[in-house]
Amino acid sequence: MTVRQLLVNINREDASVPLTIKKSIPQIEALVKSIVEKMKKGGRLFYIGAGTSGRLGILDASEIPPTYGMPHTQVIGLIAGGDKAIRKAVENAEDSYIQAWKDLLKHKINKTDVLIGIAASGRTPYVLGGVKKARQKGITTGCITCNKNSELAASVNHPIEVVVGSEFVTGSTRMKAGTAQKLVLNMISTSVMVQLGRVKGNKMVDMKLTNTKLVNRGVRMIMDELGVAESKAILLLKKWGSVRKAINTSA
Repeated sequence: MTVRQLLVNINREDASVPLTIKKSIPQIEALVKSIVEKMKKGGRLFYIGAGTSGRLGILDASEIPPTYGMPHTQVIGLIAGGDKAIRKAVENAEDSYIQAWKDLLKHKINKTDVLIGIAASGRTPYVLGGVKKARQKGITTGCITCNKNSELAASVNHPIEVVVGSEFVTGSTRMKAGTAQKLVLNMISTSVMVQLGRVKGNKMVDMKLTNTKLVNRGVRMIMDELGVAESKAILLLKKWGSVRKAINTSA
């Protein structure tokens, strides 16, 4: 194929992913409701995965504190092979059936929490072992997989199966499968945070003001919500250090 043909055909394959996810919305809804119920009672959300799946879970978890102001201990992503596997593949890390549970125990996972296993194949030992042990211990479990009728889906309370089909490069699950997992994770965590009241309207009023871009965004939010001038919004944000507090105390 020419470069243009490569790009057009990859794009054509990618375009099918959201339509496939649409079929899984009832499964996603059931898992989201379960997570919200647990987190309202003080529970946490865990992701486990290997390779691309593990990295996507960590990515989603890492975005929760800056975006929604939640403590980093509330949504936790774990990858086979540990943090060094985020950048470089760790040989045989995903083949351990018992390691995920050991990793989860370091965080004192318990019945108040929810665990989501992420594995495109639905048969990764690291993920399978983790969710099976968690379910045995009475922990609510879910999964995101891209194969139908997988062992992983059969092992959890809330399976999400997004069957995207063959990849453009055979077996390269960082492509359509990875895209599907990323989109589903976006849907889960965003819906959970909205249900937990971490936004106002569609504005992330609990975001951490960690750089100039976010400070400026916070100023605009206050201006929009309160109908005040920029100078006033800046003063309010400096006073309260939080978009939510600035809006709630000045409304």
